[in-house]
Amino acid sequence: MLLISGSPSATSRTGRLLGHVAELLDGAVSLLHLRDLPAEPLLLGHADHPDLVAARRSVAAADVIVLATPIYKAAYTGLVKAFLDGLPQQAFAGKTVVPIATGGTQAHLLAVDYALRPVLSVLGARHVTRGLFVLDTQITPLAEELWPRLRALVDEVNAVPLRAAA
Repeated sequence: MLLISGSPSATSRTGRLLGHVAELLDGAVSLLHLRDLPAEPLLLGHADHPDLVAARRSVAAADVIVLATPIYKAAYTGLVKAFLDGLPQQAFAGKTVVPIATGGTQAHLLAVDYALRPVLSVLGARHVTRGLFVLDTQITPLAEELWPRLRALVDEVNAVPLRAAA
């Protein structure tokens, strides 16, 4: 499983939420922080840069991808956009993808379904799970009412058959 953080901040609430998801997941989990990728090659589409090649390999090797992003101005971050634009057309083919978004207000709630889900489908995801939107105020500390939602999402992910187990 590959967990991708699309937050530009090293101390983001999105990253904290992704950490909680990682703790609940069964099996091997890898983490990719898009903020750690080199900006110039990422933005200019230099697909041959070693860090971008390694990131694409991580995507290719994963059966399940959990993509977490803060929502700014009703859309996922520019880091996520640049990264997804640089992936091959069918990069998510045969994979289960879990979209997670965080935001400051309920006004951003539909960004998962109307901004993020379509691009994940275009990249060929076999299955895009129901999305999870979490208000920033529910993350630090993690709101008690959020735990059942996280557990339900993780149960769905843990039920996905992995290639190694097949």
